[in-house]
Amino acid sequence: MGRDRLAALRAQRQGDPGQGAYEMQTDPSHSSNGAGNGAGDDPLSAFYAETTSIQESVQQFDANVTRVAELHSRSLNALDDVATQANAAQLERLTEETRQLSNELANRIRALEKPAGVSQDAQIRKNRIDFVRTKFMATLQRYQDVERQYRQQYRQRVERQFKIVKPDATSDEVAAVVNDDQGGGSQIFAQALTSSNRYGDSRAAYREVQERHQDIRRIEQTLGELAQLFNDMATLLGEQEEKIDAIETQAAGVVQDTEGGLKHTEVAVKHARSARRKRWICFWLTIIIILAAVGIGVGVYFSQHKSSSSSG
Repeated sequence: MGRDRLAALRAQRQGDPGQGAYEMQTDPSHSSNGAGNGAGDDPLSAFYAETTSIQESVQQFDANVTRVAELHSRSLNALDDVATQANAAQLERLTEETRQLSNELANRIRALEKPAGVSQDAQIRKNRIDFVRTKFMATLQRYQDVERQYRQQYRQRVERQFKIVKPDATSDEVAAVVNDDQGGGSQIFAQALTSSNRYGDSRAAYREVQERHQDIRRIEQTLGELAQLFNDMATLLGEQEEKIDAIETQAAGVVQDTEGGLKHTEVAVKHARSARRKRWICFWLTIIIILAAVGIGVGVYFSQHKSSSSSG
């Protein structure tokens, strides 16, 4: 479901400028609270400054992911213990830095959602928020893909090292060593060491397996955190869509009520015109009746007056 939602968002928000090469160092001009320099008191300008800053931080996050992949690759190809330990220290520091950066980005994107409401620039805000959220979720997805890829490679490395010690290992023994559930794999490996005739190679393989188990546990912890962040962003998107749907429903209701009011007004106007027409008809009928009565009265008067004159 997360991939489908992300694909839809990508299709909706492609083509925004501002993505390019960048350095891993944090830019001190980008604070975690938002407004950049020159935003002034205009809320929309401050909003644009913050979304631009978030885009640049997402680019830094993406660069960190690339660097994490490089360090994983170097770890798998290290030829001596000194290089392995130095690389592991770098990887641990970078993983922690990237974890903090991803949490900061998630909080900043959540903060963008809060002031959004019904206003003239609501659609502009929604589009920008959708864009930065999509970029962030895409990088989260890429980070998860990188970690899954190297987790699988670390497991394959553990399997190869175990077969150096015990070439005839069963599939169940291999699975137990690779997964190392509750330390059971380490016990199986230690037992295999006692029967191996390649002591030097076996001890080196055992040390590497222990290191790879630590790497795998760190990767699994990172994957859990990334999955939680991705789900939080997807949930936030769903909540925002519900708000927009409610606003659109409310707007549709207003339009419907307005149309209903107009219809009622038209009916009232027709009734008023009809009543006015009837009043005029009544008026003219009254005038006609009055004129007819006057005419009859005048005719009767003159008839009587003429008769009186003839008899006199």
